[in-house]
Amino acid sequence: MEKQEKIELTYEYAKRRKEFGKQTLFEDHGPEIRASIPSNPGIYKNYVLRNPVHTAVQHTKSFSEHWVNSERAEYSCSGVNHIEGGWPKDINMADPEATQRYRRKIEKDDAYIHAVMHLGNSMEHNILQNNALDMYQIYYSELPTIAPVERSSCQTVNVYREPGVRRPVRSLSWQADGGAKLASAHADVDLTRSNRNSQFSYIWDIENANAPEMVIRPPQPLLDLQYNPRDQNILIGGMYNGQVGWWDMRKGSDPVGICAPHSAHRDLVRNVLFINTKIGAEFFSSSPDGVVKWWDTRNMNEPTDSMIIDIVKNPTDTPSIDKAIGISALEYEATIPTRFMVGTETGLVIGGNRKGKNAVEKLPSKYEAHLGPVYSLQRNPTFLKNFLTVGDWTARVWSEDCRESAILWTYSHRTKLTDGAWNPVRFSCMLITQWDGCLSCWDLLRRRSAPIITAQLCDEPLLRLRPHEAGQLVACGSSKGTVYLAELSQNLGTADKNDKQLLTQILDRENKRERILEARMREMRLKMRQEHCGQQGTDNDTAASDRDLEEATAEYMQMINDLQTQQKHSQT
Repeated sequence: MEKQEKIELTYEYAKRRKEFGKQTLFEDHGPEIRASIPSNPGIYKNYVLRNPVHTAVQHTKSFSEHWVNSERAEYSCSGVNHIEGGWPKDINMADPEATQRYRRKIEKDDAYIHAVMHLGNSMEHNILQNNALDMYQIYYSELPTIAPVERSSCQTVNVYREPGVRRPVRSLSWQADGGAKLASAHADVDLTRSNRNSQFSYIWDIENANAPEMVIRPPQPLLDLQYNPRDQNILIGGMYNGQVGWWDMRKGSDPVGICAPHSAHRDLVRNVLFINTKIGAEFFSSSPDGVVKWWDTRNMNEPTDSMIIDIVKNPTDTPSIDKAIGISALEYEATIPTRFMVGTETGLVIGGNRKGKNAVEKLPSKYEAHLGPVYSLQRNPTFLKNFLTVGDWTARVWSEDCRESAILWTYSHRTKLTDGAWNPVRFSCMLITQWDGCLSCWDLLRRRSAPIITAQLCDEPLLRLRPHEAGQLVACGSSKGTVYLAELSQNLGTADKNDKQLLTQILDRENKRERILEARMREMRLKMRQEHCGQQGTDNDTAASDRDLEEATAEYMQMINDLQTQQKHSQT
């Protein structure tokens, strides 16, 4: 057998070693054909003849310079010599006696008096006008300066991307007391079963977007992660398998306490919120299984209380877990400790009272808010009777006094709205995220027909937003696991001294209008019900009279037949 020759691959450098690393000098080079695509004869039949068209294509910017010489203006300087004139030829102007005699002669004439009286009025007007105006005075200096035109803006300050697998952002939470840390919960509900390794959530320092400051390692993916308003190191979270737990940043990334599986929710936990207590260790959670549960971080074995969201009409009825309505949003105000609100998957907003004695008192109010699930629910930070809901294609502002309709609402957007919140400082401003990646800002004081500004933060859908306590920073989470930190302009993040009074007038006016419309609708329904009952009563009377007539006719015919029978018997 012949031996195979070995081929050694070498690379030969065309330059000398001393020429390596020198500065690269570029020079102009003529055009070269990199690719030539021949024509395809098979598509000649599709060719359409056109008239000759000449077009010019320029791929670079065009610069031009033009000079224009305008006509030169010609100026001339001239002076006027003012001398006394108008004297007759026979009067010597240099002789004072001659001029004095001529003046006395003219003043004795009657026409002179009328001429002076006629010219005196117009001359007096001009003299008074000249004395009243100072041509060297600076006018309007005492007026206050006009404020410049407001320029609303929204720009992206920083971008935080999830390391590794990109999962949708399910929750955002700022550190309490205006901190600079942001907690983000990531979970892919559709791919969680097949992707078991992606279960982490993150805590970011807004000054460092390169890597998260801390990684939260739950046993199951988190759908909600919230900071404790009393302790900046404590967080609570709701997981995919229905369990809830809490973390202490001082003790590491692993959870400190998790509830038992038998006491957890039957479905994934969408919302968790701390409640107002002295210790700050209690919170409550909600789930699409239709149950709200209260927990204590000191003992996570069993929930301290629970409530089934089932609307019953009779106070004696017992709520059933089989008829419970799935919960998609949860709202709690610390100044109203015993009350809360839930947004359901059927579009209802239900007000709850934890201290209610029966099923009706525990769920006293109901609002038909949207056609689909309620994605966001939040009370106004200043006007607690008014709350914001976001669902389907609209965002609506409700009042607790009007349960049949919202008092304010946006137009129907072309894309789905995903989340919304009030600005904590400028309380008349609503921030709304959209499915097309836009963040829109609505100011009820400036304009209610359209948003003040709409910023395109990204191309993918924005799912969550959370404004900072300072008012100018807004964190938005997308469906690809990216958190965008946007900064609003000064006029959108600060409140004016008259804003509260103006917004009070707007809400009172709209609230009064809705109450008037509700009263009118009740009157119309009552009138229709009375007419319907009256028509039924008339039909019943008519039927009764017809029935009496038939009975009388039958009785009369029976009497006739009896008489005829008696006559026949008597004749026989």
